[in-house]
Amino acid sequence: MTTQTIERTAPRLPWGRWSIRGAALTYLAVFLVLPLIVVVVDGLGAGVESIVSVVSSPIARHAIWLTIWTGLVMSLINAVMGLLTAFVLVRYEFPGKTLLNAVVDLPFAIPTLVTGVMLVILYGPQAAIGGWLNQQLGWQVIFAPSGIILALLFTSFPFVVRSVQPVLINLDRSSEEAAATLGAPAWQIFWRVTLPALLPALVSGTLLSFARAIGEFGAIVVVAGNIPLRSQTAAVYVYGEIESGSQRDASAMSLVMLAIALGTMSLVDWLSRRREVQA
Repeated sequence: MTTQTIERTAPRLPWGRWSIRGAALTYLAVFLVLPLIVVVVDGLGAGVESIVSVVSSPIARHAIWLTIWTGLVMSLINAVMGLLTAFVLVRYEFPGKTLLNAVVDLPFAIPTLVTGVMLVILYGPQAAIGGWLNQQLGWQVIFAPSGIILALLFTSFPFVVRSVQPVLINLDRSSEEAAATLGAPAWQIFWRVTLPALLPALVSGTLLSFARAIGEFGAIVVVAGNIPLRSQTAAVYVYGEIESGSQRDASAMSLVMLAIALGTMSLVDWLSRRREVQA
């Protein structure tokens, strides 16, 4: 057996694969897993009783509840309008469609702090629209829960659209055409044929919007005003505790937010795997 034959038959060590895996796992460990471990250890440093004591205070409890219910309201609105936007972008042709499709992703590119500033300029007490709403309808947008919902709607809008759009593009329209042939009206076709096929993607996008809302800070800190027991969300509460030197309280609230976000993302992952199995 020649030397060249021995070299060809000798086993090759998978250095390339191990290098890629090692680099990816190291990156995840340093920039994702390690910070999460630090927050968990710091939050649980004084025991579970310390976390319960922090989150059961009136200010913290109100911040958590405000974060949850504004996120839920935003998610419901986003589910309806995101589904409508995706349907229009896929099923209709009109001038400016390409531009509108690009604008949908704009909240991903704009810093959320800039979003808050835009909303203050538009709906602030001294602005034309904000002043009119306050004087004529008694509706204060900025420094109130309504401003938080508007900020969350802007920052989380793409999730539902981008979750539903590819499913709608690849959807087989034969069932819709058959229903139309049998005389079913358009709304009934959408409600009974199209929507059930889009429902898993719609739910996943809505849950992603809610998970995004739990940790939103940049836009909220501008429009909410950080008013305890009124417009202070959980993320802004954490910022306030860090500024005042109460790192343990900030870590305790962060653990609550982390638990809510991880639970939501776990549900999204379960729905995605279930959809793949059904497909």
